[in-house]
Amino acid sequence: MFANMDTMTIWTYSLIAGAVVIVVVAVLLILLIAAANRVNRNASNIWDAGKQIAGNTVSIWMLNVTNRVAGQILETALSINARAESIDNNIAALANALGPKTETR
Repeated sequence: MFANMDTMTIWTYSLIAGAVVIVVVAVLLILLIAAANRVNRNASNIWDAGKQIAGNTVSIWMLNVTNRVAGQILETALSINARAESIDNNIAALANALGPKTETR
């Protein structure tokens, strides 16, 4: 097959084949770069969504802490209320034990 061709024809076919290979490699490289850019864009979107989710979940964690502190405040308020009722009952019992108040002038 190559015996019938002169050197110039073989060089021409070789250069055409090389050019075709270079074009195919260039196209594949361009497709690879485009795919990498899409992956980068999607990863950036995922990163942004993750940051937003993290920001929202911090608020939920803070609400849990607030609920726990509110429960402790409620326990303390109930204790204060019980002691205040006890004081009121003691004062009422003392007033009843002393009898009715009489006014002196």
